[in-house]
Amino acid sequence: MNPTHPRPEFLRPASPALSHLSRCAAPDPSRPAVAPTARRRGARALATTFAAGALLLSGCSDKAAKPPPRGPVEVGVVTLQPERQSVTTELPGRTSAYLVAEIRPQVGGIVQKRLFTEGADVKAGQVLYQLDPAPFEAALASAEASLGRAQATAGSAESNARRNAELAKIEAVSRQVADDSQATAQQARSDVAVARAAVETARINLGYTRIKAPISGRTAISTVTPGALVTASQTTALTTVSQVDTLYVDVTQSSTEVLRWKNDLAQGRLQRAGDGQARIRLKLEDGSTYAQPGRLQFSGVTVNPTTGAITLRGVVPNPDGLLMPGMYVRAVLETGVNEQALLVPQQGVARDTAGNASVLVVGAQDKVERRGIQVGAAVGNRWAATAGLAAGDRIVVDGLQRIKVGDTVKPVEVQIKPQGGSGGTAAPGTTASSPAAGPASAPASTAASAPAPAASR
Repeated sequence: MNPTHPRPEFLRPASPALSHLSRCAAPDPSRPAVAPTARRRGARALATTFAAGALLLSGCSDKAAKPPPRGPVEVGVVTLQPERQSVTTELPGRTSAYLVAEIRPQVGGIVQKRLFTEGADVKAGQVLYQLDPAPFEAALASAEASLGRAQATAGSAESNARRNAELAKIEAVSRQVADDSQATAQQARSDVAVARAAVETARINLGYTRIKAPISGRTAISTVTPGALVTASQTTALTTVSQVDTLYVDVTQSSTEVLRWKNDLAQGRLQRAGDGQARIRLKLEDGSTYAQPGRLQFSGVTVNPTTGAITLRGVVPNPDGLLMPGMYVRAVLETGVNEQALLVPQQGVARDTAGNASVLVVGAQDKVERRGIQVGAAVGNRWAATAGLAAGDRIVVDGLQRIKVGDTVKPVEVQIKPQGGSGGTAAPGTTASSPAAGPASAPASTAASAPAPAASR
């Protein structure tokens, strides 16, 4: 081989840093020259060897990466058992005073004194205002004088009637005179009665100058001051006294829900709570729960044709005066008791984009199936299932992301500590009910409570 023959491309150094390879690869004149054709054949053989080795290593890698078959996935389940549940309804409402008295004068006059502190508690019969009594004292004195005159006239007339009656017996006077004397005496007695009534009226009017509280309660702002002229039965109240140690709570509920509640009671799905009167708990505007429970007093007998609602009135004690008339509250009414309630942990309930609820149930042969359900009241951290489930169903609550419908699983019973009270709270204005759940095959929601796709395993 000619030493000056240009070297093949694959034998040239790639960079100056590899120039030593060029020197090492220089032909040795003392060794036999290798033909270019033979050199190319050797390069192709070497490349084929490398490719075969790479394929062999790739096959081994695929075989090593393939996971071994696994057994049933272990999931946590809760077996549903009937429980006693108090069915409640949460409704918006406002408080009102148990008794309200608007104070108005019954006689006219000048206000001399205001005898109470605005906003203070007063007792029934306590004097609130003093009007000028002088005109009424004079009227009473005049009435008493008229009574005296009438009594004197009546005494004289009666004496005259007795005398004429005796004289008529001996025919000293005519019978006509005797009868006229009796009539005059009777008229005089009537005049006495009229005068006596006038005295009583004057005395009553004098008493009206002391304006008193008709009920015990708390006073409002006074609309008049001393020196003001007031008139009998004026339209503007001097002040208002409200009894607030007990309050009314007025709420409204749709007639549809009232009918449903009555039907549930009639058909035995619900039992009346306690003594038959629904109990009431109040949630205040600041989010706190009022400590004193109340009771439902009555429900309206007519339906508002505009709103289709019925007014319900409850009575709540207010011994500490925390509640005030006119406050906005949310009244939680315990309408009944369900002795066979099925309560599903909320972490096991998923919803699709339409809001339909569903759960994963471990069925026969430990296979997973999806079941559409209806849920109503929230009971702490659980939902009250109204349709779609039965006692003994095993609901998956742990491991939802590792399984899909149709998988065979290993169910393990878990205990979930209930939170909150025993009573369920329905949405405002409704009893324990919810929109109907979709079909069992409805797609699960992408929320955290929904099972993840199978590819996430």
